[in-house]
Amino acid sequence: MPVNPISRMADLLFAGAICLGSMPAQPVRAAPPGGDACAMLTASQVSMVLGLALSEGEHPIASSLLLCSWTAPAKPHAGLKKVSVSLMTERAFEVGKTALGDIAVIPLDAVGEDAYYTDARGLGTRLAVKNGSVCLQIRVEGFAPGKAKALEKALALQMLDR
Repeated sequence: MPVNPISRMADLLFAGAICLGSMPAQPVRAAPPGGDACAMLTASQVSMVLGLALSEGEHPIASSLLLCSWTAPAKPHAGLKKVSVSLMTERAFEVGKTALGDIAVIPLDAVGEDAYYTDARGLGTRLAVKNGSVCLQIRVEGFAPGKAKALEKALALQMLDR
């Protein structure tokens, strides 16, 4: 099946934006505070919002506390259900507001001081939230797009209530 070059470029741009959002900005004072993404939510909070049991949060990259994932046990004929939280710098949060190619940016009111979804056609949504000095991104996988978006918002509200 031939690869659509425009779709491929959008995928690359989206991946680049995610990489930029994960990189600490210079100077050091702009680095994410608090440093542990797994401390942002408990497994019971994530499980309650998603309505299914999930594992304790784990750092997929052992040497970095900036990313945390909670995963539901795999079931036959069911897609992988997963939640990821990644800490961002303020700079990365601001850069993420720029739409690129097929990546839409949708502002979201009443969640933190500032929030927006990024929606990459075919790759799902991510919710970026800024509250005080903390900036982070939440991604829910394994659900229909509209449901994933609602779950991302519910998880953000859980974090803000802590």
